[in-house]
Amino acid sequence: MDHNSTQRMVAACIAGDQDAMRMLYERCSQRVYAQMVRMVGVQDADDATQQVFIHLFRKLDKFDGRSKLETWVYRLASNEALQFIRSRSRHSTDSLLDDPTGNSDDMREQTEQAEMLDVALSKINPELRVVLVLKEQEDLSYREIADAVGIPEGTVGSRLNRARADLREALLQLGWE
Repeated sequence: MDHNSTQRMVAACIAGDQDAMRMLYERCSQRVYAQMVRMVGVQDADDATQQVFIHLFRKLDKFDGRSKLETWVYRLASNEALQFIRSRSRHSTDSLLDDPTGNSDDMREQTEQAEMLDVALSKINPELRVVLVLKEQEDLSYREIADAVGIPEGTVGSRLNRARADLREALLQLGWE
C-alpha cells in the first residue's frame, strides 16, 4: 500500500469508517499477534494484541506519516508489550503450561523446543527482547527497529548483540543442545 493510500485509510479510520478500521486491523493483526506471542507469551498474546489495537485506534490521529504505518504500529505494540511485562512482574503468578498432546516424537520435540525458546525469551530483558523479536521474527531493518522502539540506530546493534548473547545463555541454562 502506498503512502497516499495509507493516509486515506488512516483518515477514514479517524473519521470512524468501520471498513477502514477492519482493513487496518487485517493488515497488521497477524504480525502484532506474532510479536506479542514472542514478547508476552502465547497465553497473554490475545489480550496484549487487543490492547495494542485499542490504543492504536485511540491514538491514530497522532500518526503523522513520517514513518511507515507498520513501523508506528510496531512501536505501539512494543510499548504495550513492555507495559504488559512490567505489570505482570508486579502481579506475578505462576502460569500453567499445557502438556503437549502431539502424536509423534518429532511434533513433541518441536513443541518442547518452541516452549524452551519462549521460556528463554521471557528470561531476557524486555528492552533487549523487543529488539530481538523485531529483527529475527519481523525481519525489520536496524533503521525500522530504531524508529519502532525510539532508540538510536547504533543502539539497535548493541542491544541485538546483547539480546542474542543473553538468549544463548538462557537456552544453555535450560539445557538446549
